[in-house]
Amino acid sequence: MTAAVDLPGPWRHQRVAANGARFHVAVCEPEHRPPPTPGHGPRPAPLVLLLHGFPQFWWSWRHQLPALAAAGYRVAALDMRGYGGSDKTPDGYDPTTLAADVAGVVKALGAPDAVLVGHGWGGYVAWATAALRPAQVSALATVAAPHPTLMFRGLRRPAGRRALAHLLRMQVPFLPERRLADPTSGMLAEHLVAWSATSYPDSATLSTYQEALALWPSSHCALEYHRWLARSRLRADGRAFRDALRRPVDVPVLEVYGGRDPAVPVPRDGSLDRILTGPHTRVTIPGAGHFVPEEAPEETTAALRGWLSSL
Repeated sequence: MTAAVDLPGPWRHQRVAANGARFHVAVCEPEHRPPPTPGHGPRPAPLVLLLHGFPQFWWSWRHQLPALAAAGYRVAALDMRGYGGSDKTPDGYDPTTLAADVAGVVKALGAPDAVLVGHGWGGYVAWATAALRPAQVSALATVAAPHPTLMFRGLRRPAGRRALAHLLRMQVPFLPERRLADPTSGMLAEHLVAWSATSYPDSATLSTYQEALALWPSSHCALEYHRWLARSRLRADGRAFRDALRRPVDVPVLEVYGGRDPAVPVPRDGSLDRILTGPHTRVTIPGAGHFVPEEAPEETTAALRGWLSSL
């Protein structure tokens, strides 16, 4: 497992305990710390916690990790529950548990709160954390991840039908996770290519993700996120989560979308006016598909750095 997950770079690998499980994070310390506060000594650098999407792991943020650290932030990229080097538990893939995971990791890293940045499913979990564990969220950025109250509405639009078909295919038991873990099936490559708008992924990127997903039962755990989302539509826990999502989010929010994302449509303006009561910024990166942090790394980093500097 270590070789497939603890990939080398300008970061260090760390394991932390949170919410009854152990999680792997890749951490970059800031190059320049904030100036001391008179009478209080050095200030800790703000923590930025990066949450990956499906079917990836922390490594999807490899471009942003050192760049944001160079801007003065302490940056940690998390392997979410079931992925990479984190525990692959038999359950716990509902948003209430996942939000508690994130809140616990923030505290385990020694910070009272963090700026959450989530891509895809990581964005879904970031929205959930802002609703369910707001004390640990100082600001929120999502990439290719509309607010969960808009998710099924977006799936009904023409641009979201690819995502709906994907979600429905993942409800089949046993077969999808075994195909996803098997490099000869071509399932992982097919998904990454279909949801991108560039030459992404190259062969090295594909093999890196394939090796991490082959760590059984990682592929099964990844699909449990999808399965809870579908099953919860008619269950009490799903209704309770949807009620929680209607709470106002009063921290600064940045939404980033790929201008050519074939699966996740950009929400209509004004669709979140009742929920986002703090400063709200939306950026669309032309030419990028769904995997924005890797398809357009420089543009994604620039959008994040500019927004972070304004907080």
